Amino acid sequence: MRNTMLTLRLRDDEQGIALVLSLFLVMTMSVLAASLMFLSQTETYSSLNYRLMSQARYGAESGVHKTVNYLLNTYAPPAVGDANYITTTSPVTYLGAPVILSGDSAVASNYPDNAAQTAFSAAAQGTLAAGTGTVGYKAYATMLSMQPVNGQNVITWQITANGTISAGRTATVEVTSILEKQLTPQANAVYAAFAQSSACGALTFSGQATTDSYDSSAAGNPVFTTGGNVGTNGNLYANNDSTINGTLSTPRVGVGNCSNGNVDALTSSGGATVTGGVIHLSQSVTPATPPMPSPWVSPFGNTTFTDVGGCHSVTGCSTVGATALRFAPGNYGDVHTTNSATIHLTAGTYYINSLIMDNDTTLTIDSGPVIINIVGAGVNGNSDALFINSSITTDPTRPYDPTMLQINYAGTARVDWNNHATSVLELNAPNATVNVQSSVIYGSIIGNTVNFNNDAQLHFDRHLTTLGPTTYQVGDDMLTSFTWKKY
Repeated sequence: MRNTMLTLRLRDDEQGIALVLSLFLVMTMSVLAASLMFLSQTETYSSLNYRLMSQARYGAESGVHKTVNYLLNTYAPPAVGDANYITTTSPVTYLGAPVILSGDSAVASNYPDNAAQTAFSAAAQGTLAAGTGTVGYKAYATMLSMQPVNGQNVITWQITANGTISAGRTATVEVTSILEKQLTPQANAVYAAFAQSSACGALTFSGQATTDSYDSSAAGNPVFTTGGNVGTNGNLYANNDSTINGTLSTPRVGVGNCSNGNVDALTSSGGATVTGGVIHLSQSVTPATPPMPSPWVSPFGNTTFTDVGGCHSVTGCSTVGATALRFAPGNYGDVHTTNSATIHLTAGTYYINSLIMDNDTTLTIDSGPVIINIVGAGVNGNSDALFINSSITTDPTRPYDPTMLQINYAGTARVDWNNHATSVLELNAPNATVNVQSSVIYGSIIGNTVNFNNDAQLHFDRHLTTLGPTTYQVGDDMLTSFTWKKY
C-alpha cells in the first residue's frame, strides 16, 4: 500500500511537462520565423540599396562625361598670359578663390567669363531615366593647373559630379575624376639622337662613333660622362667599336640580326656597345614636325657668298669688314657659302630655303638664340636641304649651350655634317635623313634616320632636360584618375 501511494505521487509530479516543452518549441520556432523574416527584409533592403547606389553612380558618371564633353568640344581656354588667373598655386585662383565652373547650385562658380559659366551650367546637369525612376546629376570643375606650352594653355581639371535618385529611399553618389592633357617631352630634350623611322638601321653608329653627355649650365669646359642616351622607333645598328655611353630606347624588342619582317631593338657587331642597356618603350614616339610658312615664296634665288663677293644685293645682308657678312633675321633663298666666307647671325628667326656651307667657311652666332628654319631643298642640283662642311662658332657668352642655335627642317631631303665640322645646336628634322661624318656635335639631333660614322662624336647636353614646358609636345586629353563615394 505504501509503495502504491509513492508511485501515484511521482506520477502526479510529472503532469504538465509536455505543455511546457511545447510552449518552448513554439517560442523557438517563432523566434526562428521572425529571424528569417528579418533576414529576408534585410536582403530586400540591401538589394534595393545596391540598385539605388548603382543608379546614382551611373548618374554621377554621366555628369562627369557631360562635363568632359563640354570642356573638350565647347570650352575655349583663356588666352596665354590672361592676368585674371593666378597660376602659381593649385588650384588656380581668381579674386583669391579657386577657379570653378559649376553646374551644382550647392557649389558657387568662380570664373571670369559669365558666358562660359552659363554654358557650362547648362551642360553639366541633367537627368537620366532609371527604370521607373529618374536619376539627377550635377557637376562642377575645378581648375587645378594652367601652364603655357607651345603657345597654348594646358589645363588640368578636377571634375566632381553628384548623382541622386529617390525611390522610397534616397541614394547619392559622388564621382571625382581628373582631366588633363598628356605632355610628352620632345625627343631633343631626352635623347642625344632620336630616329623616327621604325625600320632596321633607323639609327646607325659605326666607325668608332660615340655618344656621351655634359651639362652646359656648369662652369668651365664640358665634363663628359654617361647619359648620351639614344632612341628610335626602329632598330639601332652599331658596329666597328662604336659606343653609346647611355641607353637605347625603342618599342622594339630583341637583339640580333634585323629584317624588315622582324625588326629587333639592337643589332651589334665589331665590338660596339650600349653601356646602359635597352629600355623598352610602350609605344612609338612621334617628334613634333616644325611649322613652316605655307605657301613659301623664296625672296631670293640661289646666292653664292664668297670671301670677297659682297651681299649680291640681298636684302638683310650687310658687310662686316673685308670678308665677312651679317644677315639680319628674315627670309632668304638658297644660301651657298664658299671660299672662306663668314656669315654672322644675331638673335632672331631666319627662314632659309636651303643652306650649303662648303670648306673653309664659317657660320658665326654673335648672339642667341638663333632659330633657322630650313624650308626647301636644293642648291645647284644638290639634294641636301642643309649641308655643313665648315665650322660653326657659337655665342661666346654661352659657347656650349645648344639652345643658342636651333635648326628646324620639316622636309625629307638630306641633312649632312661632314669633314670634322664642330657644331653646338639642336637639330629637329624628323622627316629627313641625317648623316654625321667625322664631325662633333654638342646638343641633340632628331631625324627620320640618323647615321653617325667615321669617329663622329655626339655630346648630349643634359641641361636640355631641365628647360621646362617649352620642351614638351602636347598630347591627347585623358581621364587619369577616378574615385567615388556614397552618402
